[in-house]
Amino acid sequence: MTDCTERNETTVRDLVGALDERYPRAWAESWDRVGPVLGEFDATVSRVLCVVDCVPETVDQALEIGADLIVAHHPLFLKPVSSLAPDTFKGRLVHRLIRAGVALYTAHTNADVADPGVSDALAARLGLTALRPLAPAEGAAAGGGRGVGRIGELPEPITLEELTVLAAERLPATAAGVRAAGDPGRVIRTLAVCGGAGDSFLSLAARSGADAYLCADLRHHPVSEHLAAGGPALLDVAHWASERPWLDEVAAWLRGAFPIDVVVSDLDTDPWTVHAASAADRPVHAASEEKENHP
Repeated sequence: MTDCTERNETTVRDLVGALDERYPRAWAESWDRVGPVLGEFDATVSRVLCVVDCVPETVDQALEIGADLIVAHHPLFLKPVSSLAPDTFKGRLVHRLIRAGVALYTAHTNADVADPGVSDALAARLGLTALRPLAPAEGAAAGGGRGVGRIGELPEPITLEELTVLAAERLPATAAGVRAAGDPGRVIRTLAVCGGAGDSFLSLAARSGADAYLCADLRHHPVSEHLAAGGPALLDVAHWASERPWLDEVAAWLRGAFPIDVVVSDLDTDPWTVHAASAADRPVHAASEEKENHP
């Protein structure tokens, strides 16, 4: 890590070096795109904005607060593009960031497997202890307690229904909220969690001995088949909400390592913005009750 204390300033290069050391790019999946995306390496950084998604709303926020660097979880360029013209979605963002002198850095699947990483922060929100990886890391990231997801123990046994309420209270609020699959009265002692989309790890969750598994983006058929096979109960949360807790951990580390201001974005960038309970779950209005009682 570059020592910036003597010159009393921090550069993009300093922060990229530190982030690369904490979340080595070699730990990322082969299909992933992590590391620095844009920005002058020798530019001075006094304020950083940590976000889950680099989207127009968080770029607006970065410019409003005067951030010099955005640290994002999700890559802006996960798939190849043939143009950065300003009439394209991603082109507009890049042009705005460059004009404003804002650098962009991404830590994605390399942050997912890190220890501490994305799922550690999620597990901490739920009070889990005695953590171990759900899917231990292989290859460059192997060892050191690294891997995707975490399995831990709840402070005390609670029912699935109570755990669902707890998750809704502890995780960042979204329109989607939290939904669960399984017997509401099932007692949960051991919980597996995974920040982000997690249905590819359903079989590991089933073999882990966990009583329940919490992740994002669960789909109808995999969930149905998982439960029919006797797998643990499932909790489905918003993708953004499952990864937002990690930003606090990254921000705290950056503040301790560098003499800079670090802001965590609480802008809800989950694409689902409206939710209505089914009719059977809605409270009965007094007028309806009066009509039923007095035909």
